This record gives sequence, structure tokens and C-alpha cells, in this order.
Amino acid sequence: MRTFSTSDLSRKSGDIIASALQGPTAISQRGKPRLVVLSVEQYEALKQSQTDRRVAGATAEMPSDLVEDVSHAIDAFLSSDERP
Repeated sequence: MRTFSTSDLSRKSGDIIASALQGPTAISQRGKPRLVVLSVEQYEALKQSQTDRRVAGATAEMPSDLVEDVSHAIDAFLSSDERP
């Protein structure tokens, strides 16, 4: 990650923007990272990855009692979804 200082914000804003469009860019203050600048696309992807925590798996890998519980839960959901 490329790093700029807070004093660079006014002097090198164009460089900071160009860097952020290529990847996350750190802004440091007194030698410590304080901010990260990134493109809207990178931000949206990050936001999506934080909210979408779905995991895929195969029932063949699950214990049989859990497979049965999942099967009943799916049947119950489908039955309630079909009711008016």
C-alpha cells in the first residue's frame, strides 16, 4: 500500500487520487497510518464482502441428523412461502 503524509494532502492531492484509483492508499500522521483512501469500486466491494457471509457446502459432508434438520427447515420454508 502506498503511503502519503497528511502534509502531502494539499501538495500532492493529484498523486494521492491517482494512487487511490489503483489501490488502497494510506495517509499517515506523525509517522502512523491514520486514514485509507480507496476508489468507490473498492469500497463497494469491501462493503459487500463484509455483509455477504454466505458459505456453500454439500450435504454429503454434513452429519445425517443435521441433513435431516436442514431438509425439514427447507420444507417448512417452502410450505410457508406457498401459502397465500
